[in-house]
Amino acid sequence: MIVSGGEALVDLVPAESTVDLLAPRLGGGPYNVALAAARLGVPTAFLSRVSTDRFGDALVERLRASNVDISLLQRGPEPTTLAVVALDEHSSARYSFYTEGTADRLVTDPGPLPDETTALSLGTLGMVLEPGVSAYEAVLRRESERGVLTALDPNIRADMIADGAAYRTRFESWLPYVRLLKLSMDDAEWLAGGADVTDAAKGWLDAGVEAVVLTNGGDGLSVLTTDGEVASAPTVSVEVADTIGAGDTVQGALLAWLAEQDVRRVADLEPADWSQALGYAARAAAVTVSRNGAEPPTTEELARFS
Repeated sequence: MIVSGGEALVDLVPAESTVDLLAPRLGGGPYNVALAAARLGVPTAFLSRVSTDRFGDALVERLRASNVDISLLQRGPEPTTLAVVALDEHSSARYSFYTEGTADRLVTDPGPLPDETTALSLGTLGMVLEPGVSAYEAVLRRESERGVLTALDPNIRADMIADGAAYRTRFESWLPYVRLLKLSMDDAEWLAGGADVTDAAKGWLDAGVEAVVLTNGGDGLSVLTTDGEVASAPTVSVEVADTIGAGDTVQGALLAWLAEQDVRRVADLEPADWSQALGYAARAAAVTVSRNGAEPPTTEELARFS
C-alpha cells in the first residue's frame, strides 16, 4: 500500500479571465498524489487532518469515490486551507495560500503505519508548516528505517517559506531518509540556491537519495542516479487546459508503476525500467493537464489515452 501524507485543500480557480468568478476545486499536492495512485488501481491511503466543514466533507467523499483508504485520516473543526489560483498565458498556475489555523497543518503523528505499507510519499505544504511538518518528519524517519520506499516531492511554494536558508538546511536533513526525490526543474533550481542543478543533485544522491526525477514542463522528464542521467521521457503532446496537478500526477503514477512492478528499491532499476516508468508518468500527467483542475486519470482512461 502507498501512503501519501500532506495537505488537502481547496483551489479557487478562475472560471473566467477575471476574478469575478472563482470555482472551487478539491486538491493539495499530497491529496492529488493519493488520488492519482488510487485511480491507477494501486491500494493507497491518505494521511492528513481534514476539516469537518463543507469543503472537508467534499474532500473526504472524493477520496472515497477514488478508492483511497481513509483509515489514517484525522478530522477537526478547523477550516480548510484555501489556495487562490492565477493562470498565466501558458495555463501555468500560481498560488496564494490561506493557511492560518487550518486543519491540515495540525496533523499529528499516527504512529507506525500499517504493516502493508510499501511506499510513503510526502511533500508540499505538509513539509513546510508547523506543527504538521514535525509530525511528518517523524513518520518519514521511522518508516524509512523499517525499509519502506520513501518518496519526497518538495513542490516548493516559495511565498510560504519564511527563511529559505533554514528550509534548505531542513530539506537536507531529510535526504538520508528519502529514496526517491521528485522535483520540477524550478524547484531543483530553488533548492540548489544558485548552484548547478546537476551538481546539487549529485549532493542529494550522496546524502542517501537513490534517484532524482526531474520534470521540466514541455521538455519532459528525466532521472538522475549515481550513474548520471540514466533515462528520460518526452512530454506527451495534448491541448493543455491547465497544469494544476501535473506534477502530483507524475508522483502518483511513478509510485503506482513501482508498486505494480513490486519495486521496493529504486536503486535496483535499470535504465530500461526507468524509461518505462517515466513514460507511464508522462502519459498520466498528459491526461491531467488536458482537463481543468487536478483530475488524474483512471487505469481505463490512461489505457484509452495510450
